[in-house]
Amino acid sequence: MQKIDSFKIIGISVETTNENGKSATDLGGLWMRFFSESIPSQIPNKISDEIYSIYTDYESDYNGKYTSIIGLKVNSLENIPEGFVGREFEGGSFTKFVAKGELPNSIVETWMEIWAKDEVLGRKYTYDFEVHGENSQKGADSEVEIFIAI
Repeated sequence: MQKIDSFKIIGISVETTNENGKSATDLGGLWMRFFSESIPSQIPNKISDEIYSIYTDYESDYNGKYTSIIGLKVNSLENIPEGFVGREFEGGSFTKFVAKGELPNSIVETWMEIWAKDEVLGRKYTYDFEVHGENSQKGADSEVEIFIAI
């Protein structure tokens, strides 16, 4: 278990669900937009270049609707660009997983592992997040940290 302090994010978002492969399409589109529109360069007050992919506003559990936000950590939620979202996330306790290997396959496989352990983990379904840091762009040697609220 790992304690995470509260943090602020500015980025772009989509509401989706894991039913019928909808999240694969929606999240793939969100990631494409994030890079094709150079979203990181438009985010004010950023304190890191690490990309955060956050899953929040859960309708129920991983089978229901939820919101995904892709963005960067910031020190202020002032001046949120039009079409972007800004959110503050409370600190809490998390279980950390590391997706290792080619993206996005390694992330998908790790999430399937997490869903299989859903009840054992005691997930809170407040928000969960991935951190795409400097090791996330290394092909077959990529690593992405995934934090699950417990």
